[in-house]
Amino acid sequence: MTAKLPREFADLEPFVADWCLPTEPERYDKRLASPMDDMQTYYDAITPRAEAAMTYLDRYSLDDMPEEAVNLLYMLYSMIMVSFPVECWHQQRIPDSGAAHIDCLVAPVP
Repeated sequence: MTAKLPREFADLEPFVADWCLPTEPERYDKRLASPMDDMQTYYDAITPRAEAAMTYLDRYSLDDMPEEAVNLLYMLYSMIMVSFPVECWHQQRIPDSGAAHIDCLVAPVP
């Protein structure tokens, strides 16, 4: 199996198949489709590694990232996507707002 993340983040490889998603709509759909236990497990694994991941990514410009770094960036984006459901709402959808949907018209793309 070929590593998808930088070797420093090999401990996060088990989450790549589910959480390394290149677009905001894919990450949002994944959030809505995931049980809270799955989001909690992912969040608990990546959150302690987030600062190290950001430090690692800071060595590259968005225009010149190797594929493994781009995948790590996508993993951080997914962490952000699940952070509010895990930390605040304890559910996938925004509480008390009816049918909410996030439209991200511009996203930083490496």
